[in-house]
Amino acid sequence: MGGVWSSGNRANESRLGLIKKPEELCFSISTPRINKAPTCFLGKASTVGLEKAVEVLDTLGNSMRNLNSRGFMTGMASRQDKISILAFEIANTITKAANLLQSLSEENVEYLNKELLPSKGVQQLVSTNMKDLLTIVAHDKREDFAVFCCEVIRFGDMCKDPQWHNLGRYFSKLDMDTVTHKQLRTEVEMTMQELITLAQHTSELYHELHTLDKFEKDYQRKIEALIFLKLSLEGEHVMMLESELKHQRKSVRNLKKKSLWFKSLEEVVEKLVDIATFIHQEISEAYGYDGLTSSPRRKSETLGEAGLALHYANLITRIDAIALYPTSPSDNMRDALYNGLPPNVKTSLRSRLQAVSKEELTLSQIKADLGITLQWLVPIATNTKR
Repeated sequence: MGGVWSSGNRANESRLGLIKKPEELCFSISTPRINKAPTCFLGKASTVGLEKAVEVLDTLGNSMRNLNSRGFMTGMASRQDKISILAFEIANTITKAANLLQSLSEENVEYLNKELLPSKGVQQLVSTNMKDLLTIVAHDKREDFAVFCCEVIRFGDMCKDPQWHNLGRYFSKLDMDTVTHKQLRTEVEMTMQELITLAQHTSELYHELHTLDKFEKDYQRKIEALIFLKLSLEGEHVMMLESELKHQRKSVRNLKKKSLWFKSLEEVVEKLVDIATFIHQEISEAYGYDGLTSSPRRKSETLGEAGLALHYANLITRIDAIALYPTSPSDNMRDALYNGLPPNVKTSLRSRLQAVSKEELTLSQIKADLGITLQWLVPIATNTKR
C-alpha cells in the first residue's frame, strides 16, 4: 500500500504493536449481584471493609462463571510457579471460603439456632424436628465445604512441588485426626484477611483488564481505518488514544503487583489448605464430627433440588401483590396466577376452592386468613429471590 503507509511503515507497525494479541485479553463480563452473609467471622477490629470485599468478590465469582463457560481458562492445567491467569479463579475460591466462614461465625450459628430454625416458616415448610433441621444445615455446610476443597485440590495439583498434589488424601484424614491438624482462629483470621485483600485487588484487575481490552480494540480500529484511508497517524485523536492506552496499561501492571497475579501458587495453596482445615474444625464443632460425606440425605426432594424454588417464590410474591389490592383481582390477574401454578397444585386447588365456596367467607375474611399465612411466607420468598 502506498502513501502514508509506505513512508511510515515502521511507525505504523510500532503503533499496532501497542495492541495485545486477541487471545490474551478477549472476554466478556456479566456481573449480577449476590447478597452476602449477614455478618462476618472476623472480630470487630478486623471487619472494616470485609463485607464490601465479600460483595465485590461475589460479583467477581459470578463473572468467573461466565468466563469459564466461554473457555477462557482452557489449557491452564499445566503446573506453574506464579498464579497468573488463575488469579481470577482463585479469587472466586477465596470468596467461597469467606462466605462459608461468615456463616459459621458464633453470631450466625446462634441466629440460626435461636431465630431462623424455630421460625414459623421453617417449621411449617421444612420440619418441626430440630434435630432434622440441624442435620439439613450440617449437610449443606459440608456440601459447600466439599466444593471448596475440590477447588483447593485442583490448584494443589497444578503446583510444581509434589507435596501439594493429591490433597484429597489430606482432607479425607481430617475427621480421623482432629488434634494434629488443629488451626488457631487468630492465625486463620489474619490469613483470610490477607487473601481477601489480594482477591479485592484481583477483582479490580479483572475489570481494568476489561477496560484495557476495550481501549486496545478502539485504538486498533482507529489505526486500521487511518491506514485504509491513507491518512496521517499523527493526529490529536490518535495521540489521545495512545495516552489512554498507556495509562491503562500502567494501571493493569500496578494491579497485577498488588493482586494474586504474581503470587506464588504454592504459597497461596498452603494458605487455602490452612483455611480449609479451620473450616472443617468449625463445622465439626458446630454440627458434630460426622465426616465430610456421611451426613444423611434429605428424605424428600426439596424445591431447590428440583429447580423450582425461584418459581414458587415468584408465585408467592404475586399472591402477596394480589392480596394488597383493595378489591377483588381482575380475571387477567387470576388467570396469570393460575397458569403459573404447578400441575399438582392446580389439581388440589379445585377441591379446596369447592370447600371454601361452601363456607361462604367474605372477601375481608379470606384476606385476613391469607394475611396470616403471608406474614411468614413472604419473607421466605423474598430471601429465596435474593
